[in-house]
Amino acid sequence: MNSPAAQSTKPTPTMQLWNKLSAKPLGTRLFSLGVALKAPYFGTVLPHVVEMRPGKAVVTAPKWWGIQNHIGTFHAIAACNLAEMAMGMVAEATVPSTHRWLPKGMTTEYLKITSGGLTATAELDEIPDFSAITSGVEIPVPVTFSDAEGKESVRATITIWVTPKK
Repeated sequence: MNSPAAQSTKPTPTMQLWNKLSAKPLGTRLFSLGVALKAPYFGTVLPHVVEMRPGKAVVTAPKWWGIQNHIGTFHAIAACNLAEMAMGMVAEATVPSTHRWLPKGMTTEYLKITSGGLTATAELDEIPDFSAITSGVEIPVPVTFSDAEGKESVRATITIWVTPKK
């Protein structure tokens, strides 16, 4: 799954921090807090990055009153926020420091009501050859959600725009 081009460049600062903290006690929690401080809106879902590597990121969010809708379930926009966090972590783990990425669009399907927390998994089918990206290219990032029972409850695709850094 890892392409030679993705492996031959220096990881992003976010990925370097993940590599430094994730193996330490409470390191994934500290990393997640740091990401939420850097991008404060992510903090509203109380994210916990549990896996981050090129091509895949897994982020969990508990159910708490701040993400509930009027019927007491995980709010749709809170799920979108969690999807963007998972996409951002897979992008930071995958897109080399020679390139930059920006979210361009999102489609979301709400498959079933979820009364508990969610786990969002952003996983690329294939890692692009970034050395071949010399102008802007759209890369779709699929994100799937599962509830505490392991049932899929939400599905999203976030398209990112990737360009070489100038």
